[in-house]
Amino acid sequence: MAGKSATVRNEIPPEIEAEMTPAVKAYVRGLLATVARLEARIEELETRLGKTKTTPQNSSLPPSAQHPHAKPPNRKPSPDKPRRKQGGQPGHPQQTRDLIPSAECDDVISCLPTACRGCGRKLQGVDAAPLRHQVWELPPIQPIVVEYQQHRLPCSCCGITTCGQLPEGVPQGQCGPRLAAFTGLLMGHFRQSKRRAALFLHDILNIPCSPGWVVKIQNVVTTALDSPYEELRKSLTDEPQLFVDESPTKEKNQKAWLWVAVAPLIAVFGIFLNRKRESLGKLIGDYSGVLIHCDRAKMYWDANLIQWCWAHLKRDIQALIDHQNRQVQRLGHDLMRQEKRLFHAWRRYKAGEISWRTFQNLVRPIRTEFNALLLRGVFSGNRRLVGMCRELYDHRDWLWTFTQQEGIEPTNNTAERALRSAVIYRKLSFGTQSAAGSRFLERIMTVCETCRLQSRSPFQYLTEAMEASFHKQPFPSLLPSATAASHAA
Repeated sequence: MAGKSATVRNEIPPEIEAEMTPAVKAYVRGLLATVARLEARIEELETRLGKTKTTPQNSSLPPSAQHPHAKPPNRKPSPDKPRRKQGGQPGHPQQTRDLIPSAECDDVISCLPTACRGCGRKLQGVDAAPLRHQVWELPPIQPIVVEYQQHRLPCSCCGITTCGQLPEGVPQGQCGPRLAAFTGLLMGHFRQSKRRAALFLHDILNIPCSPGWVVKIQNVVTTALDSPYEELRKSLTDEPQLFVDESPTKEKNQKAWLWVAVAPLIAVFGIFLNRKRESLGKLIGDYSGVLIHCDRAKMYWDANLIQWCWAHLKRDIQALIDHQNRQVQRLGHDLMRQEKRLFHAWRRYKAGEISWRTFQNLVRPIRTEFNALLLRGVFSGNRRLVGMCRELYDHRDWLWTFTQQEGIEPTNNTAERALRSAVIYRKLSFGTQSAAGSRFLERIMTVCETCRLQSRSPFQYLTEAMEASFHKQPFPSLLPSATAASHAA
């Protein structure tokens, strides 16, 4: 609209132009060009404040950018599907805490009635099947402190004094392997600051602690995880597909980027000072598999095979539907219709209702129609559509990799879920304060997320890693093959 009005106003009426000097003509044309730019800017601002308000549903804004109570209602509530109430739904299986055997309880107290509640007569005997009520409680927490006394004894022959050596595996500092593993999890996995971690150790675990000692423990944990982290990062090149995403963060006073690469049983984090291709290379190396990412950023375009995320594309299509311009809205609705057809077929395939060959046959006309709609946007003359549709059409093959190669996922939701915990950490801590802090964070998050994917205990793994570090033994591996072998043993 603004473009049409600007074209009309830039044309000076001939009868007026004939009376103008060249200097006046140039001045008026400059004014008209300024008016056109201002009108375009006004339209853009009205778009932002009007029907096309930016939300997580039609843009790349994270869900946390919108208050949960401020989410708009469903655009088209279905009369056949009423809104569910919060909480458990009728008919859902009941979840209860199972009672442990009485023999495993620390104490069993019998509660015997002394008199009949009806007549008051004295009662005797015991119930063969009493009602069992179990109460869980924390024991008084008292840390285990082991003192090693290193005696210095003089030689009766030469008089030289020799000091006794610490046993193998005893750390040089005052922190044992389980305490180091717990403190690392407290800061990295449970997102506590150095000061709060120190308070927890002091007030709850009765371990004298200061923020400075917590930093020393952090550095010890980082050193212990160096080798497992590098082994896991190098193994990414062997994965058939990787889900990759990144989010801005801070390292001291510099802007940095937190990256994550996720495979089915592996997740590797990395913090780098830029968002360029070189940072991606540091994380995944010379990767030749299928790279799945969400925002169509150009640093991913050098990959061998690419699958653009349809969840992100769906938000872009929703932004077209929410636009004020009817031409933009119409194309958005047409694209969304094809997207729904595509994922209806995809869900049927994932549920086992149709075969892979049938799914490909169903996708073929959808792909043709979707690409034709993109081409319509390219030649629409509408500046809101031309750029977006041209980029999608020129790289249209990257939208359909998952329909050509079985086993590839169409969305990058896996990486976004893995990155969510790191984003919450950033919101709480505002990033890291040093390069050492970044190295700790990327390693502890790699361990915790990989253990989650492999259904392992991160505390148990960290304890094993710290014990191996103190004993100067080979580190425990996080590779899926090594994990399966250890479980079998």
